[in-house]
Amino acid sequence: MAGNKFDVVVVGTGPGGYVAAIRCAQLGLTVAAVEDDRPGGVCLNWGCIPTKALLRNAEVVGLLERAAEFGITVTGWQADYAQAIQRSRRVADRMAKGVEFLFRKNKITLFHGTGSLAGRGTVAVTGKDGDQTLEAGAIILGTGSEPKSLPGVVIDETRIISSNGAVRNEVKPASLIIIGAGAVGMEFADVYRAYGVEVTVLEALPRVLPVEDEEVSAQIARIFTRRGIAVKTGVKVRAVVSDKEGVSVEVEAEGKVERLRADQALMAVGRAARTKGLGLEALRVDMERGFVKVSPTMETSVRGIYAIGDMAGNQLLAHKAMAEGVVAAEAIAGRSPRPVDYGNVPSCTYCRPQVASIGLTEARARASGQEVAVGRFPFAANGKAVALGETDGFLKVVADNKSGEILGVHIVGPEATELIHEFVLGRTLEATLEELIHTIHAHPTLSEAALEATLAALGQAIHM
Repeated sequence: MAGNKFDVVVVGTGPGGYVAAIRCAQLGLTVAAVEDDRPGGVCLNWGCIPTKALLRNAEVVGLLERAAEFGITVTGWQADYAQAIQRSRRVADRMAKGVEFLFRKNKITLFHGTGSLAGRGTVAVTGKDGDQTLEAGAIILGTGSEPKSLPGVVIDETRIISSNGAVRNEVKPASLIIIGAGAVGMEFADVYRAYGVEVTVLEALPRVLPVEDEEVSAQIARIFTRRGIAVKTGVKVRAVVSDKEGVSVEVEAEGKVERLRADQALMAVGRAARTKGLGLEALRVDMERGFVKVSPTMETSVRGIYAIGDMAGNQLLAHKAMAEGVVAAEAIAGRSPRPVDYGNVPSCTYCRPQVASIGLTEARARASGQEVAVGRFPFAANGKAVALGETDGFLKVVADNKSGEILGVHIVGPEATELIHEFVLGRTLEATLEELIHTIHAHPTLSEAALEATLAALGQAIHM
Protein backbone atom coordinates (compact mmCIF):
# COMPACT_ATOMS: atom_id res chain seq x y z
CA MET A 1 0.00 0.00 0.00
CA ALA A 2 2.93 2.37 0.48
CA GLY A 3 3.11 2.88 -3.27
CA ASN A 4 -0.59 3.69 -3.41
CA LYS A 5 -0.62 6.60 -0.96
CA PHE A 6 -0.80 10.12 -2.42
CA ASP A 7 -1.58 13.64 -1.31
CA VAL A 8 -4.22 13.89 -4.04
CA VAL A 9 -6.07 11.43 -6.27
CA VAL A 10 -7.81 12.87 -9.33
CA VAL A 11 -10.59 10.73 -10.82
CA GLY A 12 -11.09 11.65 -14.47
CA THR A 13 -8.49 13.38 -16.64
CA GLY A 14 -10.58 15.62 -18.83
CA PRO A 15 -9.67 19.32 -19.08
CA GLY A 16 -10.52 19.92 -15.43
CA GLY A 17 -8.92 16.77 -14.09
CA TYR A 18 -5.59 16.89 -15.90
CA VAL A 19 -5.17 20.62 -15.16
CA ALA A 20 -5.97 19.98 -11.49
CA ALA A 21 -3.46 17.14 -11.36
CA ILE A 22 -0.70 19.23 -12.94
CA ARG A 23 -1.37 22.23 -10.70
CA CYS A 24 -1.32 20.00 -7.61
CA ALA A 25 2.05 18.62 -8.71
CA GLN A 26 3.39 22.13 -9.32
CA LEU A 27 2.45 22.96 -5.73
CA GLY A 28 4.54 20.10 -4.41
CA LEU A 29 1.82 17.50 -3.84
CA THR A 30 2.11 13.84 -4.79
CA VAL A 31 -0.61 13.07 -7.31
CA ALA A 32 -2.32 10.05 -8.84
CA ALA A 33 -4.78 10.26 -11.72
CA VAL A 34 -7.38 7.64 -12.62
CA GLU A 35 -8.69 7.39 -16.19
CA ASP A 36 -10.67 4.69 -18.02
CA ASP A 37 -9.90 6.19 -21.45
CA ARG A 38 -6.88 8.15 -22.64
CA PRO A 39 -5.85 11.27 -20.71
CA GLY A 40 -7.75 14.32 -21.94
CA GLY A 41 -11.22 12.91 -21.37
CA VAL A 42 -14.17 13.35 -23.68
CA CYS A 43 -13.19 16.89 -24.68
CA LEU A 44 -9.77 16.03 -26.02
CA ASN A 45 -10.50 12.54 -27.36
CA TRP A 46 -14.11 12.72 -28.55
CA GLY A 47 -15.34 16.30 -28.28
CA CYS A 48 -13.66 19.71 -28.42
CA ILE A 49 -10.47 18.77 -30.23
CA PRO A 50 -11.64 16.30 -32.93
CA THR A 51 -14.68 18.45 -33.74
CA LYS A 52 -12.47 21.50 -34.25
CA ALA A 53 -10.30 19.44 -36.60
CA LEU A 54 -13.44 18.48 -38.55
CA LEU A 55 -14.58 22.10 -38.62
CA ARG A 56 -11.21 23.11 -40.04
CA ASN A 57 -11.71 20.52 -42.78
CA ALA A 58 -15.14 21.96 -43.47
CA GLU A 59 -13.62 25.45 -43.66
CA VAL A 60 -11.06 24.28 -46.22
CA VAL A 61 -13.80 22.64 -48.29
CA GLY A 62 -15.72 25.91 -48.20
CA LEU A 63 -12.68 27.86 -49.35
CA LEU A 64 -12.09 25.48 -52.24
CA GLU A 65 -15.69 25.94 -53.32
CA ARG A 66 -15.11 29.70 -53.31
CA ALA A 67 -11.69 29.54 -55.00
CA ALA A 68 -12.89 31.53 -58.01
CA GLU A 69 -13.50 34.55 -55.74
CA PHE A 70 -9.75 34.66 -55.14
CA GLY A 71 -8.82 34.22 -58.78
CA ILE A 72 -7.90 30.56 -58.31
CA THR A 73 -9.10 27.75 -60.56
CA VAL A 74 -9.20 24.35 -58.89
CA THR A 75 -10.29 21.30 -60.85
CA GLY A 76 -10.63 17.64 -59.98
CA TRP A 77 -10.50 18.06 -56.21
CA GLN A 78 -12.47 15.78 -53.91
CA ALA A 79 -13.49 16.08 -50.27
CA ASP A 80 -12.97 12.68 -48.61
CA TYR A 81 -15.03 12.52 -45.42
CA ALA A 82 -13.34 9.36 -44.16
CA GLN A 83 -9.97 11.08 -44.37
CA ALA A 84 -11.38 14.07 -42.48
CA ILE A 85 -12.40 11.74 -39.64
CA GLN A 86 -9.00 10.03 -39.74
CA ARG A 87 -7.24 13.40 -39.56
CA SER A 88 -9.36 14.38 -36.55
CA ARG A 89 -8.34 11.15 -34.81
CA ARG A 90 -4.66 11.91 -35.47
CA VAL A 91 -5.09 15.37 -33.99
CA ALA A 92 -6.78 13.96 -30.87
CA ASP A 93 -4.10 11.28 -30.55
CA ARG A 94 -1.34 13.88 -30.69
CA MET A 95 -2.97 15.96 -27.98
CA ALA A 96 -3.58 12.93 -25.74
CA LYS A 97 0.11 12.03 -26.03
CA GLY A 98 0.85 15.60 -24.99
CA VAL A 99 -1.13 15.18 -21.76
CA GLU A 100 0.61 11.86 -21.08
CA PHE A 101 3.95 13.66 -21.49
CA LEU A 102 2.86 16.37 -19.04
CA PHE A 103 1.92 13.69 -16.50
CA ARG A 104 5.38 12.13 -16.77
CA LYS A 105 7.05 15.54 -16.61
CA ASN A 106 5.17 16.41 -13.42
CA LYS A 107 5.63 12.92 -11.89
CA ILE A 108 1.90 12.19 -11.83
CA THR A 109 1.11 8.49 -11.49
CA LEU A 110 -1.55 7.41 -13.99
CA PHE A 111 -3.81 4.46 -13.16
CA HIS A 112 -5.77 3.03 -16.08
CA GLY A 113 -9.24 2.02 -14.91
CA THR A 114 -12.53 3.17 -13.42
CA GLY A 115 -12.32 5.00 -10.11
CA SER A 116 -14.95 5.17 -7.37
CA LEU A 117 -15.07 6.42 -3.81
CA ALA A 118 -14.47 3.67 -1.25
CA GLY A 119 -14.33 6.10 1.65
CA ARG A 120 -13.49 9.72 2.47
CA GLY A 121 -9.83 9.27 1.58
CA THR A 122 -9.96 6.14 -0.52
CA VAL A 123 -10.45 5.48 -4.23
CA ALA A 124 -11.06 2.00 -5.59
CA VAL A 125 -9.70 1.44 -9.11
CA THR A 126 -11.02 -1.31 -11.36
CA GLY A 127 -9.05 -1.83 -14.54
CA LYS A 128 -7.11 -4.09 -16.88
CA ASP A 129 -4.18 -4.19 -14.46
CA GLY A 130 -6.38 -5.54 -11.69
CA ASP A 131 -8.19 -3.91 -8.79
CA GLN A 132 -6.27 -1.42 -6.66
CA THR A 133 -6.98 0.86 -3.73
CA LEU A 134 -5.53 4.36 -3.59
CA GLU A 135 -5.31 6.45 -0.43
CA ALA A 136 -5.20 10.25 -0.47
CA GLY A 137 -5.55 13.26 1.74
CA ALA A 138 -7.83 14.82 -0.87
CA ILE A 139 -9.81 13.51 -3.83
CA ILE A 140 -10.80 15.54 -6.90
CA LEU A 141 -13.66 14.18 -8.99
CA GLY A 142 -13.76 15.28 -12.62
CA THR A 143 -15.66 12.56 -14.46
CA GLY A 144 -17.33 14.95 -16.91
CA SER A 145 -20.61 14.36 -18.72
CA GLU A 146 -22.21 12.23 -21.41
CA PRO A 147 -24.69 12.96 -24.22
CA LYS A 148 -28.38 13.11 -23.31
CA SER A 149 -31.18 11.69 -25.36
CA LEU A 150 -34.92 12.29 -25.50
CA PRO A 151 -37.11 10.06 -23.30
CA GLY A 152 -37.53 6.65 -24.90
CA VAL A 153 -34.97 7.32 -27.66
CA VAL A 154 -31.98 4.96 -27.59
CA ILE A 155 -28.70 6.17 -29.09
CA ASP A 156 -27.31 3.19 -31.01
CA GLU A 157 -24.51 5.15 -32.77
CA THR A 158 -25.69 3.64 -36.07
CA ARG A 159 -28.98 5.25 -37.06
CA ILE A 160 -29.43 7.45 -34.00
CA ILE A 161 -26.04 8.87 -33.10
CA SER A 162 -24.52 11.18 -30.51
CA SER A 163 -21.59 13.53 -30.91
CA ASN A 164 -19.36 10.64 -29.83
CA GLY A 165 -20.54 8.56 -32.78
CA ALA A 166 -20.31 11.49 -35.15
CA VAL A 167 -16.55 11.85 -34.60
CA ARG A 168 -16.03 8.11 -35.09
CA ASN A 169 -18.18 7.28 -38.14
CA GLU A 170 -16.14 7.47 -41.33
CA VAL A 171 -19.16 6.96 -43.60
CA LYS A 172 -21.29 10.09 -43.91
CA PRO A 173 -25.05 9.81 -44.41
CA ALA A 174 -26.80 11.26 -47.44
CA SER A 175 -29.22 13.02 -45.10
CA LEU A 176 -29.19 13.89 -41.41
CA ILE A 177 -31.65 15.30 -38.88
CA ILE A 178 -29.97 17.10 -35.99
CA ILE A 179 -32.14 17.37 -32.87
CA GLY A 180 -30.96 20.39 -30.90
CA ALA A 181 -29.56 23.69 -32.18
CA GLY A 182 -27.09 24.48 -29.43
CA ALA A 183 -23.34 24.67 -30.03
CA VAL A 184 -22.94 20.92 -30.69
CA GLY A 185 -25.85 20.73 -33.13
CA MET A 186 -24.82 23.80 -35.09
CA GLU A 187 -21.17 22.77 -35.33
CA PHE A 188 -22.05 19.35 -36.74
CA ALA A 189 -24.58 20.92 -39.10
CA ASP A 190 -21.70 22.99 -40.47
CA VAL A 191 -19.40 19.97 -40.91
CA TYR A 192 -21.93 17.63 -42.50
CA ARG A 193 -23.30 20.30 -44.86
CA ALA A 194 -19.78 21.13 -46.08
CA TYR A 195 -19.50 17.51 -47.19
CA GLY A 196 -22.77 17.59 -49.11
CA VAL A 197 -25.10 16.03 -46.56
CA GLU A 198 -28.73 17.17 -46.62
CA VAL A 199 -29.09 18.60 -43.11
CA THR A 200 -32.19 19.52 -41.11
CA VAL A 201 -31.80 21.16 -37.69
CA LEU A 202 -34.65 20.97 -35.17
CA GLU A 203 -34.89 23.17 -32.07
CA ALA A 204 -37.68 23.19 -29.48
CA LEU A 205 -37.00 26.79 -28.46
CA PRO A 206 -37.88 29.73 -30.72
CA ARG A 207 -34.36 30.20 -32.09
CA VAL A 208 -31.05 28.48 -32.77
CA LEU A 209 -28.22 28.98 -30.25
CA PRO A 210 -30.90 29.95 -27.73
CA VAL A 211 -28.46 31.09 -25.01
CA GLU A 212 -26.93 33.67 -27.33
CA ASP A 213 -28.14 37.20 -28.10
CA GLU A 214 -31.26 37.24 -30.29
CA GLU A 215 -29.54 39.17 -33.09
CA VAL A 216 -26.76 36.60 -33.19
CA SER A 217 -29.23 33.72 -33.36
CA ALA A 218 -31.12 35.38 -36.20
CA GLN A 219 -27.93 36.02 -38.17
CA ILE A 220 -26.71 32.42 -37.85
CA ALA A 221 -30.13 31.06 -38.84
CA ARG A 222 -30.08 33.23 -42.01
CA ILE A 223 -26.57 32.14 -42.94
CA PHE A 224 -27.28 28.44 -42.37
CA THR A 225 -30.48 28.67 -44.40
CA ARG A 226 -28.54 30.34 -47.20
CA ARG A 227 -26.14 27.42 -47.19
CA GLY A 228 -28.99 24.99 -47.74
CA ILE A 229 -29.48 23.81 -44.16
CA ALA A 230 -33.16 23.44 -43.21
CA VAL A 231 -33.65 25.17 -39.85
CA LYS A 232 -36.87 24.48 -37.94
CA THR A 233 -37.35 26.21 -34.58
CA GLY A 234 -40.20 26.07 -32.08
CA VAL A 235 -40.81 22.40 -32.89
CA LYS A 236 -41.50 19.57 -30.47
CA VAL A 237 -40.06 16.16 -31.31
CA ARG A 238 -42.77 13.64 -30.58
CA ALA A 239 -41.04 10.44 -31.74
CA VAL A 240 -37.79 9.17 -33.21
CA VAL A 241 -37.93 5.72 -34.81
CA SER A 242 -35.15 3.94 -36.68
CA ASP A 243 -35.51 1.17 -39.24
CA LYS A 244 -33.41 -0.52 -41.92
CA GLU A 245 -33.77 2.41 -44.33
CA GLY A 246 -33.12 5.24 -41.92
CA VAL A 247 -34.80 7.33 -39.25
CA SER A 248 -38.28 8.81 -38.96
CA VAL A 249 -38.72 11.87 -36.77
CA GLU A 250 -42.21 13.08 -35.91
CA VAL A 251 -42.41 16.76 -35.01
CA GLU A 252 -45.16 19.14 -33.98
CA ALA A 253 -45.21 22.88 -34.58
CA GLU A 254 -48.14 25.27 -34.17
CA GLY A 255 -50.52 22.36 -33.82
CA LYS A 256 -49.40 20.67 -37.04
CA VAL A 257 -47.67 17.29 -37.07
CA GLU A 258 -44.99 16.49 -39.66
CA ARG A 259 -42.93 13.36 -40.24
CA LEU A 260 -39.36 13.84 -41.42
CA ARG A 261 -37.11 11.14 -42.89
CA ALA A 262 -33.31 10.91 -43.03
CA ASP A 263 -30.54 8.35 -43.08
CA GLN A 264 -29.49 9.26 -39.55
CA ALA A 265 -30.49 11.42 -36.60
CA LEU A 266 -27.95 13.17 -34.38
CA MET A 267 -29.02 13.78 -30.78
CA ALA A 268 -27.67 17.14 -29.61
CA VAL A 269 -30.08 17.92 -26.77
CA GLY A 270 -27.48 18.48 -24.07
CA ARG A 271 -25.29 16.55 -21.68
CA ALA A 272 -25.78 14.91 -18.29
CA ALA A 273 -23.21 14.71 -15.50
CA ARG A 274 -21.44 11.36 -15.13
CA THR A 275 -21.98 10.59 -11.44
CA LYS A 276 -23.32 7.02 -11.42
CA GLY A 277 -21.10 4.41 -9.84
CA LEU A 278 -18.83 6.94 -8.13
CA GLY A 279 -20.03 6.10 -4.61
CA LEU A 280 -21.44 9.56 -3.95
CA GLU A 281 -24.62 8.23 -2.35
CA ALA A 282 -22.81 6.06 0.20
CA LEU A 283 -20.81 9.06 1.41
CA ARG A 284 -23.90 11.29 1.29
CA VAL A 285 -22.37 13.85 -1.03
CA ASP A 286 -24.96 16.57 -1.62
CA MET A 287 -26.44 16.76 -5.13
CA GLU A 288 -28.69 19.27 -6.87
CA ARG A 289 -30.54 18.65 -10.15
CA GLY A 290 -28.12 15.87 -11.10
CA PHE A 291 -24.97 17.88 -10.32
CA VAL A 292 -22.63 17.77 -7.34
CA LYS A 293 -22.97 20.75 -5.02
CA VAL A 294 -19.66 22.49 -4.33
CA SER A 295 -18.28 25.41 -2.36
CA PRO A 296 -16.38 28.33 -3.95
CA THR A 297 -13.21 26.23 -3.51
CA MET A 298 -14.90 23.30 -5.32
CA GLU A 299 -15.17 21.20 -2.15
CA THR A 300 -18.27 19.01 -1.83
CA SER A 301 -20.37 18.59 1.31
CA VAL A 302 -17.89 15.88 2.38
CA ARG A 303 -14.62 17.34 3.60
CA GLY A 304 -11.62 16.43 1.47
CA ILE A 305 -13.67 15.51 -1.62
CA TYR A 306 -13.79 18.02 -4.46
CA ALA A 307 -15.77 18.09 -7.73
CA ILE A 308 -14.95 20.06 -10.87
CA GLY A 309 -16.05 20.41 -14.47
CA ASP A 310 -19.34 19.27 -15.95
CA MET A 311 -20.32 17.24 -12.90
CA ALA A 312 -20.19 20.42 -10.77
CA GLY A 313 -22.78 22.26 -12.90
CA ASN A 314 -22.76 25.83 -14.19
CA GLN A 315 -21.45 26.08 -17.76
CA LEU A 316 -20.54 22.69 -19.22
CA LEU A 317 -17.40 24.04 -20.87
CA ALA A 318 -13.82 22.79 -20.92
CA HIS A 319 -12.25 26.13 -20.04
CA LYS A 320 -14.58 26.52 -17.06
CA ALA A 321 -13.48 23.06 -15.88
CA MET A 322 -9.81 24.04 -16.22
CA ALA A 323 -10.34 27.13 -14.07
CA GLU A 324 -12.14 25.02 -11.44
CA GLY A 325 -9.30 22.50 -11.48
CA VAL A 326 -6.82 25.23 -10.58
CA VAL A 327 -9.06 26.51 -7.76
CA ALA A 328 -9.44 23.02 -6.27
CA ALA A 329 -5.70 22.33 -6.48
CA GLU A 330 -4.73 25.60 -4.83
CA ALA A 331 -7.32 25.14 -2.08
CA ILE A 332 -5.97 21.65 -1.32
CA ALA A 333 -2.43 23.06 -1.20
CA GLY A 334 -3.51 25.55 1.46
CA ARG A 335 -3.66 28.62 -0.70
CA SER A 336 -6.56 31.06 -0.96
CA PRO A 337 -7.60 30.82 -4.62
CA ARG A 338 -9.81 33.34 -6.32
CA PRO A 339 -13.17 31.62 -7.01
CA VAL A 340 -14.30 31.12 -10.59
CA ASP A 341 -16.33 34.06 -11.89
CA TYR A 342 -19.15 32.22 -13.64
CA GLY A 343 -20.50 35.49 -15.01
CA ASN A 344 -17.31 35.97 -17.01
CA VAL A 345 -16.91 32.61 -18.72
CA PRO A 346 -16.85 33.03 -22.51
CA SER A 347 -19.27 31.01 -24.62
CA CYS A 348 -17.95 29.86 -28.01
CA THR A 349 -19.47 28.07 -30.99
CA TYR A 350 -17.01 27.15 -33.75
CA CYS A 351 -19.33 26.88 -36.75
CA ARG A 352 -18.94 29.19 -39.77
CA PRO A 353 -19.18 32.02 -39.00
CA GLN A 354 -18.03 31.58 -35.43
CA VAL A 355 -20.05 32.79 -32.45
CA ALA A 356 -18.69 34.02 -29.13
CA SER A 357 -20.13 35.94 -26.22
CA ILE A 358 -19.53 37.09 -22.68
CA GLY A 359 -21.90 38.50 -20.07
CA LEU A 360 -25.50 39.60 -20.56
CA THR A 361 -27.50 39.61 -23.78
CA GLU A 362 -29.10 42.92 -24.70
CA ALA A 363 -32.51 41.60 -23.64
CA ARG A 364 -31.28 40.50 -20.22
CA ALA A 365 -29.38 43.73 -19.69
CA ARG A 366 -32.51 45.76 -20.40
CA ALA A 367 -34.61 43.46 -18.21
CA SER A 368 -32.25 44.17 -15.31
CA GLY A 369 -33.50 47.74 -15.29
CA GLN A 370 -30.21 49.37 -16.22
CA GLU A 371 -29.97 52.17 -18.74
CA VAL A 372 -28.23 50.39 -21.59
CA ALA A 373 -25.98 51.63 -24.38
CA VAL A 374 -25.53 49.34 -27.39
CA GLY A 375 -22.91 49.57 -30.12
CA ARG A 376 -22.69 47.38 -33.23
CA PHE A 377 -20.16 47.12 -36.01
CA PRO A 378 -20.60 44.91 -39.10
CA PHE A 379 -17.65 42.92 -40.42
CA ALA A 380 -18.72 44.06 -43.90
CA ALA A 381 -17.22 47.44 -42.94
CA ASN A 382 -13.98 45.97 -41.57
CA GLY A 383 -11.04 46.14 -43.99
CA LYS A 384 -9.38 42.92 -42.83
CA ALA A 385 -12.67 40.97 -43.04
CA VAL A 386 -13.26 42.26 -46.58
CA ALA A 387 -9.70 41.29 -47.55
CA LEU A 388 -10.27 37.82 -46.12
CA GLY A 389 -13.60 37.47 -47.89
CA GLU A 390 -15.31 36.82 -44.53
CA THR A 391 -17.80 39.66 -44.14
CA ASP A 392 -20.80 37.91 -42.57
CA GLY A 393 -21.65 38.98 -39.04
CA PHE A 394 -21.06 41.76 -36.55
CA LEU A 395 -19.66 42.63 -33.14
CA LYS A 396 -22.07 44.01 -30.54
CA VAL A 397 -21.24 45.70 -27.24
CA VAL A 398 -23.80 46.12 -24.46
CA ALA A 399 -22.84 48.50 -21.66
CA ASP A 400 -24.21 50.49 -18.76
CA ASN A 401 -24.93 53.92 -20.19
CA LYS A 402 -23.94 55.79 -17.03
CA SER A 403 -20.82 54.00 -15.82
CA GLY A 404 -19.56 52.58 -19.10
CA GLU A 405 -19.35 49.11 -17.52
CA ILE A 406 -19.28 46.36 -20.15
CA LEU A 407 -22.34 44.21 -19.49
CA GLY A 408 -22.08 41.89 -22.45
CA VAL A 409 -20.40 41.37 -25.82
CA HIS A 410 -21.75 39.26 -28.69
CA ILE A 411 -19.84 38.36 -31.82
CA VAL A 412 -20.82 36.46 -34.92
CA GLY A 413 -18.16 36.49 -37.60
CA PRO A 414 -14.61 35.47 -38.52
CA GLU A 415 -12.44 34.37 -35.59
CA ALA A 416 -15.12 35.39 -33.09
CA THR A 417 -13.79 32.85 -30.59
CA GLU A 418 -10.42 34.62 -30.59
CA LEU A 419 -11.78 38.18 -30.60
CA ILE A 420 -13.93 37.66 -27.47
CA HIS A 421 -10.95 37.56 -25.11
CA GLU A 422 -10.29 41.28 -25.34
CA PHE A 423 -13.61 41.76 -23.61
CA VAL A 424 -13.17 38.87 -21.16
CA LEU A 425 -9.97 40.56 -19.98
CA GLY A 426 -11.67 43.95 -20.02
CA ARG A 427 -14.44 42.70 -17.75
CA THR A 428 -11.92 41.00 -15.45
CA LEU A 429 -10.09 44.30 -15.07
CA GLU A 430 -13.39 46.23 -14.85
CA ALA A 431 -12.48 48.32 -17.87
CA THR A 432 -15.00 50.85 -19.15
CA LEU A 433 -15.97 51.87 -22.67
CA GLU A 434 -13.89 55.01 -22.34
CA GLU A 435 -10.80 52.99 -21.45
CA LEU A 436 -11.30 50.61 -24.36
CA ILE A 437 -11.55 53.39 -26.95
CA HIS A 438 -8.17 54.71 -25.81
CA THR A 439 -6.60 51.33 -26.53
CA ILE A 440 -5.01 51.58 -29.98
CA HIS A 441 -5.93 48.67 -32.25
CA ALA A 442 -3.64 47.73 -35.14
CA HIS A 443 -4.90 48.32 -38.67
CA PRO A 444 -5.99 46.37 -40.56
CA THR A 445 -7.22 43.73 -38.10
CA LEU A 446 -10.48 42.03 -37.24
CA SER A 447 -9.96 43.39 -33.72
CA GLU A 448 -10.75 46.88 -35.00
CA ALA A 449 -14.40 45.77 -34.94
CA ALA A 450 -14.10 45.69 -31.14
CA LEU A 451 -12.93 49.30 -31.11
CA GLU A 452 -15.58 50.43 -33.59
CA ALA A 453 -18.47 48.73 -31.73
CA THR A 454 -17.26 50.31 -28.50
CA LEU A 455 -17.13 53.72 -30.19
CA ALA A 456 -20.63 53.12 -31.53
CA ALA A 457 -21.92 52.46 -27.98
CA LEU A 458 -20.61 55.93 -27.09
CA GLY A 459 -22.11 57.49 -30.19
CA GLN A 460 -18.66 58.05 -31.71
CA ALA A 461 -18.47 55.47 -34.52
CA ILE A 462 -15.89 56.45 -37.12
CA HIS A 463 -16.23 53.91 -39.94
CA MET A 464 -19.97 53.50 -39.97
